[in-house]
Amino acid sequence: MAWDGADSLLVAREWNPGEVTESGYAYIVKRLKRGQPLAAATEVFRGEKTDVGASAGVLHDGDGHTLVVFVRNRTFYESETWVETPAGAKRLGLPEKHTVQGLSKNQILFTIEEDWAGFKAGALVSVDAAEALRDPANLTPRLIVQPGPRQSIEGVATSKTYVLVDLYENVQGGVRRYAFAGGAWTGEDIALPKASSVDIVAAELESDVIFASVTSFLTPTTLWLGDAGTRAAAEVKALPAKFDASTHVTEQFEATSKDGTKIPYFVVHPKAMTLDGNNPTLLYAYGGFQVSMTPGYSATTGKLWLENGGVYVLANIRGGGEFGPAWHQAGLKQNRQRIYDDFAAVAEDLIARKITSPRRLGIQGGSNGGLLMGVELVQHPELWNAVVVQVPLLDMLRYHKLLAGASWVAEYGDPDKPEERAFLEAISPYQTLKAGPKYPEPFFVTSTKDDRVHPGHARKMAAKMESLGLPFLYYENIDGGHSAAANLQEAARRASLEYMYLTRKLMD
Repeated sequence: MAWDGADSLLVAREWNPGEVTESGYAYIVKRLKRGQPLAAATEVFRGEKTDVGASAGVLHDGDGHTLVVFVRNRTFYESETWVETPAGAKRLGLPEKHTVQGLSKNQILFTIEEDWAGFKAGALVSVDAAEALRDPANLTPRLIVQPGPRQSIEGVATSKTYVLVDLYENVQGGVRRYAFAGGAWTGEDIALPKASSVDIVAAELESDVIFASVTSFLTPTTLWLGDAGTRAAAEVKALPAKFDASTHVTEQFEATSKDGTKIPYFVVHPKAMTLDGNNPTLLYAYGGFQVSMTPGYSATTGKLWLENGGVYVLANIRGGGEFGPAWHQAGLKQNRQRIYDDFAAVAEDLIARKITSPRRLGIQGGSNGGLLMGVELVQHPELWNAVVVQVPLLDMLRYHKLLAGASWVAEYGDPDKPEERAFLEAISPYQTLKAGPKYPEPFFVTSTKDDRVHPGHARKMAAKMESLGLPFLYYENIDGGHSAAANLQEAARRASLEYMYLTRKLMD
């Protein structure tokens, strides 16, 4: 829902039983006046049952302009943006792959995930809202910022005067402000720390005051107060340290994947680490849905792994958004093997540098990262001695039939299409697991009440391993949804099980 003035709401919901998309989301938007029952709401926008879903929002800027928009997500990555006009909703002439980011100086802000109008995928662009209302099909786009090949836009916010962009360079953050004058945008850096994850977490339309979050693997999350006008900022509050980071350092390396692509990764390790291949190492990645894995402080990893002598590695493999849409799209559908090759390349690079060895190397990932773990377990059993498979997809021939799975066809491919099914069958962990290879003993973690990825994936994989006489460990929490924990106590139990498993497998 979204407020449309003080006495009106725009609501997208299951208005009648079963009135949702095939993926389980709402696709009908209605306007509800204050005091009305839901049954009296008036329909203002409708998508299709075959869409992923539809929603509504109201954009505001610091000059008092407002704009009602409807977003129809036809697939996970292709969408239509419509604006409400006196003559009804009208579709904007934007590319199919775009994301609306806000309103500033009556300019509609959006990122593009494909090349369009002379701009490269990943750019932040604006169009005039007044023009959009007059002639929504014919727009004049203006470039705000075009990230370079090793850059990405990780967030966009607006203050009274400026557009604020979290602009990352080689997976390390920074914030720039952009001002609109004379029909063009100009940008300048805001004075915030480098070599960290830096993101705007709050900005207000009444002023140019901002809050930014700064964090790294060894630095607790810190809140900075800034002024977008003066571009100055200062630290105001930090979470307490939860482990001793003084004995550790972070380095960034690159591995070369099978097709020659350079894959960056971070290594957090003791300063006195010996390069003898004997360091217990945990390698983590996600690799999907244009989700970027950036440096971040984890009290749990620090206390239960780093303080005990472990090495932590974060791999920025393709499928994520670390270098913009192209980095993500390089691993879509039939190209997905590139993601799995990237991950294996990082492991091989760690071994070649003598940071670790297969005896001491463990891997962990959840959800789409759980699929990654399943693939790596089956494709490269020789590279690891521990595999933590969290809330995973594993049966890639039926994933689209379970819960929200139908919405991910644009990411993985459609098992009902023969040409896409063949590839999915070739990489699906459930289908490719077989007797013969010496697999490490994996640890499957799932939840009975996971409403995102069905627990049937983990259950079936465990059952197949059991039928083949293969060793495995399995934990299914009965609560907690996709996090496999419903409260802090359950989260602590799950984490303790995972790190105890890793400790026993990788440490003496």
